[in-house]
Amino acid sequence: MKNFTLLFFALLIQATASAHYLWVETNPTGKLNKTHEVKVRYGEYTYGAIENTDSEAFEKVNNFKLWLLNPSGEKIELQTEKGKDYYYTQFTPEEKGAYTVILNNDLVDVLDYTEYDFGIFKPQYHAKATVYIGNANRNTKKSTNEKGLELINLTQKAFKKGTEVNLKVLFKEEILKEQEVVISISDLWSKTLTTDENGEISFVLPWDQTLYTIETTYNEGTPGKFNDEEYEFIWHCATYAINL
Repeated sequence: MKNFTLLFFALLIQATASAHYLWVETNPTGKLNKTHEVKVRYGEYTYGAIENTDSEAFEKVNNFKLWLLNPSGEKIELQTEKGKDYYYTQFTPEEKGAYTVILNNDLVDVLDYTEYDFGIFKPQYHAKATVYIGNANRNTKKSTNEKGLELINLTQKAFKKGTEVNLKVLFKEEILKEQEVVISISDLWSKTLTTDENGEISFVLPWDQTLYTIETTYNEGTPGKFNDEEYEFIWHCATYAINL
């Protein structure tokens, strides 16, 4: 009975603390001078758990910032509007190359999970997606989260079925070796990979008409205070989404 209780708590922590994440959802290819739509969602895609924007869960993480990094290296803030189960925005690409959509949220309130033996922590989210316009070979390797965790795209070509994807995991711009990264699609399918000595993972996209969410988390053991609430560590969550 004791082991069952511990397992229940462990699963509860996973479901509430690390399973829900923010991700950026967009078509990975676009056309020059044509409007391109971007959505921000929150939940756990593989379990079909996509939160409505009016839900208490989404409202706790909706204080995010969204930017566009264009092929010339210019970073432009994007303003979002509220939909039913996503926030959305759009941009018009005016040059060929790779565009990176970047989300960051380090303004999430402290959570107290001491009753589950997880401690008191401050969540921090970072999410990205890439949009390729024509010749797509610039700027996807640039670090976008010098203060936290991130997944960087090293693939340097448009995503499609059969593409080998290469990603690197950085924490404060330093590589993370032996870091677990979870790749998920719908219907409870997921696969866990571990970064190599260069902080990299590689995998092939086996299906089209599929959303892949790639997630990794990291506990930064630095205590602090946020909104007058003390925390023991920062729980970082980074995602990368590929929507074929």
